[in-house]
Amino acid sequence: MSTDAPAKHVDHSAPKQVGSEDARSWLLVGASASAPFSFDDAGRSRADQIILDLEDAVDPSYKGTARLAVIDYLGRGNRAWVRINSAGSKFWADDVDALSGVASLAGVMLAKTESQREVSETFHRLGSAVPIIPLIESALGVESATEIAKADGSFRLAFGSGDYRRDTGTGNDNLAMAYPRSRLVVASRIGNLPGPVDGPTVGSSHPQLREQVAVSVSLGMTGKLCLDLEQPNVINECMSPSPTDVAWAQKFLEDFERGGRIIRDGSDKPRLSRAETITARAATFGVSGS
Repeated sequence: MSTDAPAKHVDHSAPKQVGSEDARSWLLVGASASAPFSFDDAGRSRADQIILDLEDAVDPSYKGTARLAVIDYLGRGNRAWVRINSAGSKFWADDVDALSGVASLAGVMLAKTESQREVSETFHRLGSAVPIIPLIESALGVESATEIAKADGSFRLAFGSGDYRRDTGTGNDNLAMAYPRSRLVVASRIGNLPGPVDGPTVGSSHPQLREQVAVSVSLGMTGKLCLDLEQPNVINECMSPSPTDVAWAQKFLEDFERGGRIIRDGSDKPRLSRAETITARAATFGVSGS
């Protein structure tokens, strides 16, 4: 796959605030007592959304300290998502109780989700008002994805690709990982949720990141987790419509209007839907046609 495509015409002069439903880049930030300024760095990044991590990035002995750091950051009016520990862990209840009623909490990512009940219990314990992103990281979670997508509070599915590979022994290649990604895409559609968020790419190679994002997009995923401050720009660019696509969509819609919005054949409705989607996403992300 070529990685030499020209950069898309995205306006970076004044970053647009991209809501969670449309967010492309989701920056995971470890809630470490040894890195007290990492939250602020993340908040100034190009990531569409940031997620403060109370789960895998935190040693069990520091969970309480990390939780206090998260509450302090949110208490200063900073808005962010928080990845909490799994519903089956001993840390889940303390995470949920600490976050209940925090006004600047954007939502919760629930680690290692494997059932609809786990999502619903988390949602209701948080007051039935905080959106939940179930992070699906196991074979059982993937097979339960449709029911998870329909749970009370489910906002958008996310794929924990690394833990899924560990759980199943699956190789880290596109063919092997196509099934779980497609399951989450189909489950999201059935649950009437936005496209799911793919797992992170480990490493700093931008060509590799571009290639993996292209695979995610081709399967219908519309967001991606990231682990460092250099990745959001690349993800945002690759998950936005290309200028060529935007120009095609604009021309199609103009021709459709001039033609009296008359359906001429069976291909018009799918093309109309695609053109409208591209145009809406281009407006959201500030992409202009070429």
